[in-house]
Amino acid sequence: MEQASFNESISSGGLRSVADIKLLVCYLLKKLDAPIERTQMIEVLQENDTANYFEANQAVSELIKNGRIFCELSDERELLSITPQAKYDVMQIESSLPKTLRERAFAAALRIISRDRVERESRVLVEKQETGYYVTFIIEDVGTELLRLKVYVSDLSQVELVKRNFYEKAVSIYSDIISSLTVE
Repeated sequence: MEQASFNESISSGGLRSVADIKLLVCYLLKKLDAPIERTQMIEVLQENDTANYFEANQAVSELIKNGRIFCELSDERELLSITPQAKYDVMQIESSLPKTLRERAFAAALRIISRDRVERESRVLVEKQETGYYVTFIIEDVGTELLRLKVYVSDLSQVELVKRNFYEKAVSIYSDIISSLTVE
């Protein structure tokens, strides 16, 4: 019998069994059709209280052990990908997971992957001034600096707020600036 997961911190509609968590992991790997870092997958599963941290880790570990997903080490990152057989199997049973849960988890995966990519390809520099801080945002792509924007904020709480918002919205910030500057 499948062990039920801890119900603590799991929202209504969240996954309560390791078997369901495994199915969602395989579904996400199939749908993404690209490797994802193990830490990102665990974060996706915890997003919106979809699954408990411990069961999420257990599910991923069991999938690796059973050969359903691959775990490759690349630049000190554990990258997960789905095997062809597991991809086929999940296509047959993915509809047993609620559609809203699948959509919510997939959206979270895209958001987390995008955020992590932006954080790797972007930098935020903070310079203390007498009365506040200069915060410089730098967006790079393949070693080319695409944008450098410097703003002034008055205190550390604003520094943290603008940094967090920048990492969450860097792509749209860049796109909005380019759009604004190229409209005739």
